[in-house]
Amino acid sequence: MKRGLLATIITMIVLVAQAGLPPTAGAAADDAKTADLLFVQTARDIRLDGGKLILKGISPTVLFFTDRPERIAGNMKNDRYLKLWTEDGKDSFLADPPNATLSVFTDDAVGELVVTLRNPQFTGDDLVYDISVIKGKPPEKSGPCALFIDIIGMPLTPLSYAGVARRTVYRRW
Repeated sequence: MKRGLLATIITMIVLVAQAGLPPTAGAAADDAKTADLLFVQTARDIRLDGGKLILKGISPTVLFFTDRPERIAGNMKNDRYLKLWTEDGKDSFLADPPNATLSVFTDDAVGELVVTLRNPQFTGDDLVYDISVIKGKPPEKSGPCALFIDIIGMPLTPLSYAGVARRTVYRRW
């Protein structure tokens, strides 16, 4: 009798524990939610040359994050990020070029310039964008910078489930 009761209790614990698990990859794939990702690129220096923004000594990864309710954060390699510019679809950077704020840190001041980004291309460890200035003046001095890039709608599927699965996806990028 004691063994039967023990087996029943163990079975109930396993069933209760499974009920609280996050969805599996298959269930997440069926859930076609999207997240609005914001991106941040950093570089050692900048140069503005006519209608071009040159991020000199760019970081090898691009940071991304969302706002509530998902609160996803991570990074992806630059080559994966550049694919967002070539993929078709209404929510691609190719179809709808993003706006961005360039913050340049010089001395004790921060200079800001709001631009529209197009056509990113790597030249060595520099990333070159074609830009249109929306607001602000180009900084008088160059220096370390951060480029804050507007949102793009991305499927949550590879980012939606927590724990090891999410960390594995981030490592692939």
